[in-house]
Amino acid sequence: MKILSKQSTFLGSATFSVADLLKSRDQQISLNLRSSDDLEAVGTVVVSRMKMGEIEDGEVDHMATDIQAQKCALVCESLHGTTNDKDYGPLMSALFKNPVCKVYRFQTLDSKWMLVREQMAESTLSFTIPKQLITLHIQEDSRRIQELKDLGELSPHWDNLRREVISRYDQVIRSYQETLEELDKLTGPSFKPSCSKAQKYLEFIPINLHTQRMRVTCPRKTDAFYDIITVGAPAAHFQGFKSGGLQKLLSRYESEKKSYSTAYQCIYYSPEQTAKAREVLGSLSELQPLISSLADRLLQAAQQRSVDALRDTLKSLAEKTEQFVHALKDELVKSALLALHAARPGYISKTQTHTPPPLHLQTEMPQTPSHTGAEPDAAVCINMDEVQTPNKEEQLAAVTLERQDSIPHYKEYDEEEWDRVWASVAKSLNCVIALVDKLQEQDNNNQESTPDQALADVITSHNPTGEWREQLSPLVASLKECVTEVGDRAQKSMTFILLQEAVCSIPQGLFLQQRRDVVFSQALSALACGFVMRLYAGLEDKGFLQQLHLVGLVAQFESLLSTYSEEIGMLEDMETGISDLNRVTFRITEAKSDDPAELQPVVSGRRDYYTVEIPLPQQSFQIIPPELQEGKPLQIFPVLFNVGINEQQTIAERFGDISLQERINQRNFEILDGYFKTLSDKVPSECLPCFQTQMDVKELLETLGQNVVTKKRKNVEILWLAGTICRRLNGIRFTSCKSAKDRTSMSVTLEQCALLRDEHQLSKDYFIRALDCMRSSRLAQGEAAQWDDPEAGSVANHKPASRHFYPIALLLVSSHLLVVWLILSLVFLLAKYQ
Repeated sequence: MKILSKQSTFLGSATFSVADLLKSRDQQISLNLRSSDDLEAVGTVVVSRMKMGEIEDGEVDHMATDIQAQKCALVCESLHGTTNDKDYGPLMSALFKNPVCKVYRFQTLDSKWMLVREQMAESTLSFTIPKQLITLHIQEDSRRIQELKDLGELSPHWDNLRREVISRYDQVIRSYQETLEELDKLTGPSFKPSCSKAQKYLEFIPINLHTQRMRVTCPRKTDAFYDIITVGAPAAHFQGFKSGGLQKLLSRYESEKKSYSTAYQCIYYSPEQTAKAREVLGSLSELQPLISSLADRLLQAAQQRSVDALRDTLKSLAEKTEQFVHALKDELVKSALLALHAARPGYISKTQTHTPPPLHLQTEMPQTPSHTGAEPDAAVCINMDEVQTPNKEEQLAAVTLERQDSIPHYKEYDEEEWDRVWASVAKSLNCVIALVDKLQEQDNNNQESTPDQALADVITSHNPTGEWREQLSPLVASLKECVTEVGDRAQKSMTFILLQEAVCSIPQGLFLQQRRDVVFSQALSALACGFVMRLYAGLEDKGFLQQLHLVGLVAQFESLLSTYSEEIGMLEDMETGISDLNRVTFRITEAKSDDPAELQPVVSGRRDYYTVEIPLPQQSFQIIPPELQEGKPLQIFPVLFNVGINEQQTIAERFGDISLQERINQRNFEILDGYFKTLSDKVPSECLPCFQTQMDVKELLETLGQNVVTKKRKNVEILWLAGTICRRLNGIRFTSCKSAKDRTSMSVTLEQCALLRDEHQLSKDYFIRALDCMRSSRLAQGEAAQWDDPEAGSVANHKPASRHFYPIALLLVSSHLLVVWLILSLVFLLAKYQ
């Protein structure tokens, strides 16, 4: 352009790519300007790349003046990422979609310039994790129905109750199947907006689940990035909060369950006992097929006469069998067997006479433990030369006798029979171990003999190659039969406990289970998203990977819910859902390919224990430690800190009850403090990230502990300290409010600017400007600043247009005015939320 007398004249044009500029050696390129008809060159223009922190002093003053006149230092804004972006590469793009990127430029204390890139993205896990959980719930409830049917014949009273429970389970399964069908039909964004939080088919989906990453580029300093996950409070919004949240409902349910147990003639089992029953059922379903498989492998190793394979397989078989026996070493199993016997038709009370034990148990078990539940002494086959292998007729008769009426229906119940059958598993295992030791000893003796003598022994004995298998087969078969028999009895007894729990909870128990499923689904989706993002970011950090497999990670949830009105119920739901995340472990696996479908996390397990498998591409999987490659379970320590910050919290603190918030903060502080102590014992401090803040984690924890017990209104210092400790411990940060919009965005932007100030020397003059700049786009979308105390003023000077709550000091002049103020305030709130 040529300027003559305030008129512009077109001289020429030139085109270039940013890639050419970045690749140029001198960080600049020279372009030839061509005329409009492209017939001649009319000049040249030089395009240079500005290097951060290397601006001349005069230019700094000039640019600072220009930017101060601007409202925002936004450099560029993009609604999509690129595949060349290291924050949004192929690995991240498999799980995170539709990124929105903004780049800012702020001045540091030394008059240099930092580049701040803010990127927000959706996560496909918002839908994939809930759909997997719903499928697992359907499978688990279907198995529960089959287990109830397998209980066998029951008295008319218990049979009618069983039918009713099965009918309730069928209703839940149909409801979950309908929800799953509707979710499969959905297309569009990868998140659930807040306006859809009350839709039934979306109740398992977390609200506004997004990832937020701030990458900072400073002169003469390596890049740094800070991640945070924003999500609406995990709660059953569709079901509502008129009766409170899960914490209150579960407490009320446990107190009412005792009265229902009397009405239905049931035995009352505490939550710990029912949890133990589910744990036993889970152990049985996992260990029983594993023991059977290992027993078959042992026979295969014996047939091949492989000493090493025999020894290794026997070791694994012994470990799993010991776990199996230990899982059933509980008086709960014995008492449940008696209760189940009493529910059979024709129940007869026990008399002084006892049913004699089966003949094969009398011969194989020389010592019988007492019925008091004392641990039996392990029987050892001392002299294997005297062990006679029973013939097939004897084995068949023994098995038939053992399986006849495993839980007697029409005769008296022998309490000692369970101890004998249970102890037979350990004794059968000891016999297998003794025989294997004998076979290995004979093999060693044969190897030490001379070749001629060994050949003579073979010719004389004429033993086939399958001799070891023939000797082991009867003992292994006996072990498998004992395991099957014990497992069948224990499974029925534990199922009967769960039947009684379901009977006592028919009025509301299954409803509470559905509510808990909904809340847990939202919480697990957020946790899986945060874990994946943190893992991807730390794949090249050896200290982080060491911490991951030695101790695990802390997941810190920051909640901004008030303890007033329906948000109390949300907070109670959220507390239970996050506490249930203790039942989750993660495992890292190798993906079959780099296809995005193969990189999706996979959830497995049951309601009492879930495992989330995170597939990594082969190139990434090879660089992680061997412990992680072997699939070691990785622990997560979820903690929740809540501080209400809006006007409703003002009412709650002055006229309501904030004991729920205080209890949550104190309890989770203890968890966080315990995690730090464990981390300090197992992981060196060099593995933790370095920050500019001089105060160490121990001092931060002490300060947090003091703030937790201090009576102070809207003590946001608790949230700031907890967030700082989480980052110092390589943890995963979450921020939530009702819908993850207003209060959440105010919290995130304030935290980001605080990090720029504390860690990257953001100029004090730029702090408020940076805060305004990051919040401007959010406020333009209708979000209001609610982070600060309404009566203390807003940090960003974004105050609400009107105030409905006036200073109390003015109203205290007259008690009548105070009453009027309370009435008007309540009327306003009722009108607002109706």
